[in-house]
Amino acid sequence: MGLDRRNFLKTLGVVGTTLAVGKGFAATEGTKNDIEFHGILYDSTRCLGCHVCERLCAKVHGSPEPEKPKEGEIRKIDIDRRTVVNTYSNTSKGEVYVKKQCMHCNEPACAAACLTEAMHKTKEGAVIWRGDKCMGCRYCMVSCPFDIPKFEYHSANPTITKCDMCYGRIKMGAVPTCVGGCPGDALTFGTRRELLAEARKRIIENPKDYADYIYGEHEAGGTGWLYLSSVKPEEVEFKTSLQDSSYPALSKGFLYAVPSVFVLLPPVLLGIYEATRKNHLKDDKHE
Repeated sequence: MGLDRRNFLKTLGVVGTTLAVGKGFAATEGTKNDIEFHGILYDSTRCLGCHVCERLCAKVHGSPEPEKPKEGEIRKIDIDRRTVVNTYSNTSKGEVYVKKQCMHCNEPACAAACLTEAMHKTKEGAVIWRGDKCMGCRYCMVSCPFDIPKFEYHSANPTITKCDMCYGRIKMGAVPTCVGGCPGDALTFGTRRELLAEARKRIIENPKDYADYIYGEHEAGGTGWLYLSSVKPEEVEFKTSLQDSSYPALSKGFLYAVPSVFVLLPPVLLGIYEATRKNHLKDDKHE
């Protein structure tokens, strides 16, 4: 992983020129209208809590096989686990399963904060990390409102790890590994528009089975992963204090007005950091 000085300075020049002609710093390939963003709908009421998705994800990405969770353990994403399925027992509907991974935001703060475009929103919808472009600043970690990207601190060749929605498979026309391997049909892959329509349909047809809420529809400007559950988001520790507009949108007006990346970058990162810091602090207090 890394970016040599020559390429780094070249990147700075490209970014500065782009800003000078009025292009948005946070603009990515995914903002084009010719292809719809794709995503995944997770239906917690159909989840078996079998952890097959965890094992398949670890296998295809060369990570250690995940250990069986201890009773009552709420695990987090880490450098070896791009996704986890946790069990919440003390909810209003009893035992509820929740799968967590990168949310693949429509306008990701991590990509907006990344100077070298190592963190990138693809036109298909997946947010991916490109190691050959990364300079190791870890601004993506600081800016993410969901606290997802993880850095391999103890490696001689460190990487940033997060769910990439099996982007290579999507490009070949296949579904993400977790979707294809889910035995309970809890995961559905499709365009975000189709997934929202399907989620609303399930809520309308089975109102007793679902809380009337689609997590990810509006949070942080909308996300590629969408959630249906029998309980409200706060009962299963979802972040409910996030704003509905995207975090990069907070600084767009300023971005278009200032052409110099050296003046621009600190306010952008500070703005995104301050917007997400309170959410991280609230979560830490509850741990």
